Amino acid sequence: SFQDFIRLGPYGAYNPETHAGHWRMLTVRTTRSDVMAIGDFHPQQLSSEEIEKEKNRLHEYFSSGEGRSSGVTCLYFRVYSDRMTGNTTEPYKHVLGKTNIQETLLNMNFEISPDAFFQVNTAGAEVLYEQIAEWCGATTTTTVLDICCGTGTIGLTLAKRVSSVIGIELCPEAIENAKRNAHINGITNVTYHCCKAEDVITQTMKSITSHDVVAIVDPPRAGLHPQVVRALRNSPFLKKIVFVSCNPKGAMNNFIDLVRQTSKKMRGQPYRPVKAVPVDMFPQTKHCELVILFERDSCT
Repeated sequence: SFQDFIRLGPYGAYNPETHAGHWRMLTVRTTRSDVMAIGDFHPQQLSSEEIEKEKNRLHEYFSSGEGRSSGVTCLYFRVYSDRMTGNTTEPYKHVLGKTNIQETLLNMNFEISPDAFFQVNTAGAEVLYEQIAEWCGATTTTTVLDICCGTGTIGLTLAKRVSSVIGIELCPEAIENAKRNAHINGITNVTYHCCKAEDVITQTMKSITSHDVVAIVDPPRAGLHPQVVRALRNSPFLKKIVFVSCNPKGAMNNFIDLVRQTSKKMRGQPYRPVKAVPVDMFPQTKHCELVILFERDSCT
C-alpha cells in the first residue's frame, strides 16, 4: 500500500547516495492486535504548506483511499532532514487511528508509543522475561532495580511478586508509557526516573533501604555507562544482577568490570557469572538476546 501511495504522488523515494527524493523510510510495528506505521519524509526545499499537503494526502489515502484495507490502526508522519539515518529529535505527527498500539504479554496489557522500545518478538519476549524472573529469585521483600527499563515491561511483569520496582529510562515517552502501563495493570509499587542512568544511579542506590536488592539491566547495544557499573559494584546490598544484552561484544567491558578484582576504581566485591543462556528473539538471523546471571561470591 505504501509503495502505491508513493507512486501515485508527486514525491518519490529518498536516495541515500544522491540525497535526492523525499520518502526515506517506512517503519512498521505490529502487535497481536495492531499495526503502527511511521513514514519518514525528507522536506528538501518544500514549504511547510507543501509538507502539510503531503501529510494530508497520506491521511486521505489510508483513511478513505486504497490504503484503508491495509490493516494500519495507527499512522504517524515525521519530517526527517538529516542525511544520516539513526536517532532524530524531530517529533512524530499523528495522522490517523490510535495514538498508541496495544500488546498483551504474560497476561498483562501494554501501550506502546511510536518511539518507545518494545521487544519485536512478543512470544520470544515472554520466554525471555520468564527466564529473567526465574533467575531473579525475587520474593515479597525484594526491591527490583530496572535499569534501561523502556516501557517498563520487565519490571511490571515482576511487580506483583516483589516489594517494589524502581525503573530508570532516558526516553520520556517510554517513561510515560511505563506509568500508563502500570496504571492499566493496577500496579502501584513502581517508581520511575526519566534520565540517564549514570546521572541518578548512585543516589538511587543510596536511597534503597532494603537489603534484598536485584538489578535487571537491559541496555542499548553499547552497554552500560561505566559509572552505572561502578555504582552496581559499590552497593553492598545488591546480591545479584540479571544482565540482558542484545550485543554481548558491546557490553564486554561491562562484564569485565563486574567481575574484576576489587580496586580503587571498583571498590565493591566482584560478581561472578553464574549462568548464561541465549534467547532466540530474532529467528532466521544470527542475532539473539544473551541473559547472564551475575552473583556476589558470598551469594554462591
